[in-house]
Amino acid sequence: MSEVQHSVAVIDQIPQQGEPLTPRTPLHHTARTGGDGQVHYREHDLTGLLILRGNAADKAFADAVKATFGCSLPKTLSFVTAKDVSLLWLSPDEWWVLCPPDQTYALEVQLRECYSGHFALANNTGGMTRIQLSGPQAVQVLKKSIPYDVHDDHFPVGKVVATVFGKTQAVVRRLGQNDWEILARRSFADYIWRWVEDASREYR
Repeated sequence: MSEVQHSVAVIDQIPQQGEPLTPRTPLHHTARTGGDGQVHYREHDLTGLLILRGNAADKAFADAVKATFGCSLPKTLSFVTAKDVSLLWLSPDEWWVLCPPDQTYALEVQLRECYSGHFALANNTGGMTRIQLSGPQAVQVLKKSIPYDVHDDHFPVGKVVATVFGKTQAVVRRLGQNDWEILARRSFADYIWRWVEDASREYR
């Protein structure tokens, strides 16, 4: 681990033999797509993930976030998107920033340049997987998987929640009427993938 300007930490990913590592998703060993008929699921390409902590009531902080990421801090249990960046609300003082992996460092530096107050920003790229679940019966798979109420009236498009998923945890957000996304820790990626495969089998 080495420290660079603005106290942004970066990991040296160049092996001793001088060949760069190839970034891989947690499910690179699988087909990364599955399902047919009424349910489809796939793992997204590697996504940059910044975990942001701060005071939403601090106008200077909120303004710096908007200037850096192109969108304002989302309201409770919601997410916002601007171009290739999404901000997800996780708690009153925590947000996840999803972005292209090659932009994480520049975005972190930019936020530190825009705001010098108290906040925390950690790069967790590679620590999570994103599985997109879609199709007319995708909601039925979620009903088998999480205890949270996924009815349209309670879980509209644009909502995000952290919840139990099977015997682990995940963040679930609704991207469209029949389009959902599951974000889970890398160590549980294979478990969740197999769970989704099994839960969707009856809809093939």
